Amino acid sequence: MTRAELLADAKDALHRLLTGAAAASFTDQNGERVEYQAANVARLQAYVSQLEAQMGGPARPHTIRFATSKGLN
Repeated sequence: MTRAELLADAKDALHRLLTGAAAASFTDQNGERVEYQAANVARLQAYVSQLEAQMGGPARPHTIRFATSKGLN
């Protein structure tokens, strides 16, 4: 699995956990199956943060700025 796939799985697991879908589980980068329950949400959030850091940080929205010189202020 790529880091992007691991991150997507971890975010999906966190979403399921936080929305009450009981335990969330997935296979980590070492091939081990990991199950998270409500009691360890912080560990799952830390794992998501770790993967984001390895990929260069969380995805940021792109900003598009327009400029004109035709009489608009």
